[in-house]
Amino acid sequence: MKKLLFSLFVLLSASCGTIRNQTGSANQSSDSELKIMSYNIHIGNPPSKPGIIDLEAIIKTIKAENPDIVSLQEVDVNTARSGKINQAEIIARKLGMNFFFAKSIDHDGGDYGVCILSRFPISETKIHRLTTLADTKGEPRVMATARIQLKNGKYIRFGATHLDHLKNPSNREVQIEEITKIGNEETLPFIIAGDLNAETESGVIQKLDKAFIRTCSNCEPTFPVVKPDRTIDFIAFKKTDPFSIISHRVVQEHYASDHLPVVALLRF
Repeated sequence: MKKLLFSLFVLLSASCGTIRNQTGSANQSSDSELKIMSYNIHIGNPPSKPGIIDLEAIIKTIKAENPDIVSLQEVDVNTARSGKINQAEIIARKLGMNFFFAKSIDHDGGDYGVCILSRFPISETKIHRLTTLADTKGEPRVMATARIQLKNGKYIRFGATHLDHLKNPSNREVQIEEITKIGNEETLPFIIAGDLNAETESGVIQKLDKAFIRTCSNCEPTFPVVKPDRTIDFIAFKKTDPFSIISHRVVQEHYASDHLPVVALLRF
């Protein structure tokens, strides 16, 4: 009976934005350190297994890194292609983390978007609709943000995003301008993380660098998962924020998704 009740619970539909707070598991970082992860999970579909959803592989990868806050991209909620499950809620519950899911588009009978996971309490969640130029036929894109209270009692704003994927960078350039404007207006320390679909030398990243500091300068490639040759996944914080970078690393997990996860350790 308990199994049945749990199954029914995790299959509940998510609305455009879903927030859940719960007690997280203990973390090993000190009060002045913050471990951030960004992971495009490819809806839990390993590239070597078309049509298969292996969410446990995604959960195992995140658990091994023990991050404090995670930006997830390409998350399915109640879509037919993923078996009508709430991926955001299942991942969060199995990791003992709080979550906020933000829908980008309707897809296959459900929702598709980005998600914030946090070991700490989250509040003031918001879905920022980013511009997609009408003549490009690009997908709608969003940035999810949340206020997060850290172990030391201080607050930060965290954003998870996934920018346009089209070859023409026009949508990404507009979207990153909107994100930097949000960052410049934010009074709290502001960290963003996600799949920006833009390489380090691109105009998009140059625009990002005007307002934010990336956690890597000579960044390792993150895509594709087989023989990665480009960096398109980033973690960054506002130039005025009181963070220093302890480390930045690309996790060499080549099965679970078509992207490699990125992890940065910051000192507050």
